Amino acid sequence: MDFNEEVLEQLNRFYDVWHECDYAYEVWAKEHGISVNALFVLSAIYECAEDCTQKNISQRWLIPKQTVNMILKDFITKGLVELVPMHEDKRNKLIRFTESGKEYADGILSELRETELFVIDEMGIERMKLLNDNAALFAELFNKNRRHKQ
Repeated sequence: MDFNEEVLEQLNRFYDVWHECDYAYEVWAKEHGISVNALFVLSAIYECAEDCTQKNISQRWLIPKQTVNMILKDFITKGLVELVPMHEDKRNKLIRFTESGKEYADGILSELRETELFVIDEMGIERMKLLNDNAALFAELFNKNRRHKQ
């Protein structure tokens, strides 16, 4: 096998693994009665607590703003979140959990975290560190090359 074939084989394997990870989260979310994007929005609200806006979620998770808006409308209808006007910019609204929304998020996100921690325990912390280090290096070099070509 020549070098280029091996490189392309590994790149294709990277794509496959990346899609398998996405698919694993999609299936997990569906099994818990939620879309993967709704799961990510729920997680984003949970993580950013005090300064959570639709724009922040869209940018952080790379979910189109319209999709975030649709998910938030569903969450509002279900009584999970409320929108609070920002003091400094009345056009933007902060997203906050209601009491039942906080309970729902705690439940589903703790189940997700339990699954993720099981995976890390099975693979070992050293392999997890290597996975993170290598993925970060790939992203860094990809962006370096992209910027260089601009």
